[in-house]
Amino acid sequence: MCKNPAMTTPHRVVVLAIPPVIGYDLTIPPQVLGEAYDDAGRPLYDVQVVSLDGGPVAATRGYAIAPSAGLEALATAETVIVPGTQIAGPRRDGTLPDDIRAALATVPAGARWVSICTGAFVLAAAGILDGHRATTHWKYADDFRRLYPDVAVDEDVLFTDDGRVLTSAGLSAGTDLCLHLVRRDHGTAVANAVARHMVVPPWRDGGQAQFIERHVPRRGDEATGDVRAWAQAHLHQPLDVATLARQASMSVRTFTRRFRDETGQSPGAWVTQQRIRHAQHLLEATDLSVDQVAARAGLGTAASLRQHLRTSVGVSPSAYRRTFRGA
Repeated sequence: MCKNPAMTTPHRVVVLAIPPVIGYDLTIPPQVLGEAYDDAGRPLYDVQVVSLDGGPVAATRGYAIAPSAGLEALATAETVIVPGTQIAGPRRDGTLPDDIRAALATVPAGARWVSICTGAFVLAAAGILDGHRATTHWKYADDFRRLYPDVAVDEDVLFTDDGRVLTSAGLSAGTDLCLHLVRRDHGTAVANAVARHMVVPPWRDGGQAQFIERHVPRRGDEATGDVRAWAQAHLHQPLDVATLARQASMSVRTFTRRFRDETGQSPGAWVTQQRIRHAQHLLEATDLSVDQVAARAGLGTAASLRQHLRTSVGVSPSAYRRTFRGA
């Protein structure tokens, strides 16, 4: 799907703007992916925005956005991104207008499909998300689940990656997903450079659950953010729930409840996730042995690291390192 990072031909990305488009969502892929460069300063992505009729696309907030290419660009796309939209058919009754169906039919069979926010409704209406795990803005998750029962919707995450199909939660979660695309395609160093330019974190703790109304913390004096920052600096040490709770000066029960409220995850699941991410970074950015990576990430042994990495991304540590650093 994606070009080898060593190649100079940019990966072709086409953003299909469907009116009324969520303007914020639409601007994310060109901005994030457009800031990804190789060591020689060459762009790693060629991002084009297209509309169904070739004309400007009305956004939801009183302005229009002009496309940068014709609809025929879809026929050569390697990744197609559908940003959020308020189009009636996919959003209200699960139907897909004929012009959208015809446009999507021109996309090459091996292309990667990506949605931002309610763009997932369009991909679902086209049947692209059937049998896949997906997400959308938490506010519309119940509607999505009702309209598309063949899709495994998870409104608690910022984005999903099901191989050839990726979806993001609402609005700014599109930035998280696009950074994930860069990281997946070209490694941590490139993604971090893009994130620094964007003045955003390379990834955010927790999932969409921390932004859902029922999960909003009510007491700032019990926030677990400081403990999470401390834990990330001490991943090589034992980090059981009791240790984290002591660091937060809370009881285990209170800490566990607050932690889940603020991150959408249990403390144990979150720590494991951070350790896997740190191990991935070390595999990409250092020459440490697999045993050393496992120890520094707090995963214990090389065997434990292999098991976690296979469960999380489906490959061994050595295969992961080859993918992102070359042979």
